[in-house]
Amino acid sequence: MKCLHRLLAALSILSLVTLGLATAACAYAVAPVSDPEAVGFSSSRLARIAAWQQSQINAGAFSGAVSAIARNGKIAYLRAVGFRDRAKTIPLQPDAIFWIASMTKPVTSVAAMMLVEEGKLDLAAPVHQYLPELKEMMVGVETTDPAGGPSKLALEPQKRPMTVEDLLRHTSGLVYPEGNTAVHKFYRDSGQYWPSYARDRTLKDLVSGLVRIPLAYQPGEVFEYGLSVEVLGRVVEVTSGQPLDQFLDSRLFKPLGMVDTAFWVPPEKLARLIDPPAGVPIRPDRDVTKPTTMFSASGGLVSTAGDYLRFCRMLLNGGELDGVRILSPATVRRMTTSALPPDIRFTSDTAVGPRGGSTFGLGFAIRTDATQSWVPGSVGSYTWNGRWGSYFWVDPAEQLIAIQLIQAGTENYDQFWTPFRNLTYGAFLIPDHGAPTAATAAIDQAALAAFEGTYRLGSPSSRDMQVPREFGGLGLDVAMEQGIVKVKSPIPGMPAAKAGIMAGDIITHLDDAATQGLSLGQAIEKMRGPVNTPVRLRIVRKGQDRPIELSLVRAQIRLQGAADLRVVSKDGQLLIEASGDLPLLDFEKGAATTVVPTSSNEFFVDGGDHTRLAFLRDGAGPMRLVLNPGPWQITGQRIN
Repeated sequence: MKCLHRLLAALSILSLVTLGLATAACAYAVAPVSDPEAVGFSSSRLARIAAWQQSQINAGAFSGAVSAIARNGKIAYLRAVGFRDRAKTIPLQPDAIFWIASMTKPVTSVAAMMLVEEGKLDLAAPVHQYLPELKEMMVGVETTDPAGGPSKLALEPQKRPMTVEDLLRHTSGLVYPEGNTAVHKFYRDSGQYWPSYARDRTLKDLVSGLVRIPLAYQPGEVFEYGLSVEVLGRVVEVTSGQPLDQFLDSRLFKPLGMVDTAFWVPPEKLARLIDPPAGVPIRPDRDVTKPTTMFSASGGLVSTAGDYLRFCRMLLNGGELDGVRILSPATVRRMTTSALPPDIRFTSDTAVGPRGGSTFGLGFAIRTDATQSWVPGSVGSYTWNGRWGSYFWVDPAEQLIAIQLIQAGTENYDQFWTPFRNLTYGAFLIPDHGAPTAATAAIDQAALAAFEGTYRLGSPSSRDMQVPREFGGLGLDVAMEQGIVKVKSPIPGMPAAKAGIMAGDIITHLDDAATQGLSLGQAIEKMRGPVNTPVRLRIVRKGQDRPIELSLVRAQIRLQGAADLRVVSKDGQLLIEASGDLPLLDFEKGAATTVVPTSSNEFFVDGGDHTRLAFLRDGAGPMRLVLNPGPWQITGQRIN
């Protein structure tokens, strides 16, 4: 332990640490590598991560961040930015301890699968086989009055019992209190939910309280993120014969060398615990400075970037790390492959679902769509995140692990995940790519002026396709509840908000076609379309006697993460500057880069990573810009 702390103290004085993984006398020893380029990254582009995080710290989004990026078994990036305390007086160190919230869920899921491998737990078995008190849980069915009258909640028995697999894949019908259905309201009003999280309670107490609350859906029919993993943690306790903290510590944390991961922070480590976000009330279950018996299986753990990297490396290695086998390769593949039935319904289609090109396995969201995704990453990449902004993903195709730990007091955490992920993939080097050797060409000012304009590129990453960063739409965030399309929130300034559409409104028709029977993805596609085209909506609003008929005109919706380049010509030279949300390859925001011509329409950057550019036009179509033409190219077109 002393060896480990000496090592981490040495690391903390470095502004950018490039490390290789190796096992020695310490719990997890590390050895330097020469530079990130050795594992396929650009050092200068990796440094943009810290610059972006510092901008967020300056804006007050969070006080500090620790990030770790590993590839091919070596750490390419480990850096702490900002401060440990809200007053911004104590610099943050790489070994800082964070409450990782729902990044606990994958850990509990691994624990359950360890018991499956040992034959102590059956994925197909009813949960009541292990927790008999749940056998008679009923399902709440809400009936909504189409005329806008009060809804009613009826109870019906389960069509089939919830299974252990349902707990792992969030199809159990157990939900969180946040939501608009009568069952969600029941969670909030029953008095059974939050008191169960007191630090002197137990998982057994929590499960006993859930018995009094109906399931929101029939088991196996709907994916909704919720309390499933808390119940799974209790199943782990019953089948292992140990409290969850003891099982995790003896069977997972100690074997993997996760020396700082636990359900609370002991006094001798409190100096490394980052402060919670400013202005956020700290519920008792989130006060990790005190011992607890409430071992929240879905959100109770604290950890460090180094510890969680060990956990992810075990998964990426097929269940083994440094000679310690936790799971079989077959089990890891099963956990990171879609476990959802083909006819599953999604109540929200953002982090998991067809809109995001993803699905869910046994403990992880998984990218499945080869043509689109909210964020870059190979098909088969798996991920999860936590309240206050903790986030990780594993990309097996790239042999990549990335972790960002922050504590942000907002519900809009993806504003921090998306840039981190884009900047990570945007730092990949182009294989076998160097400066052109051809002689430079002379191009007159008139020819250069033909290339001027702003070019929109879908992503700063060359690794894959993503969801278009802009499209025609209404500016609505919607969810599917009990087969009904319900408005979660309108985007300020967009057509829906301007028309007075409100959270809680029910959209019953789109262009005279009923939304009943549509999937959430189908309803969203009907709301999208070319900019400046109309769409008719029929809306039911609580308290209104009659439906509301509206005609809206689709506007341009622009998502976070667009990568734009501005091209200008001056004094016989072409200058290029990043003008979107993020920098791109050799191009920064606020600093124009001069490119060198090699032909009448091709250029390169004489320095940095030697980005190559080609301007192309197909007939009368818009001018296109191709960066690094070839298998890793990024393509965009001129928008003005």
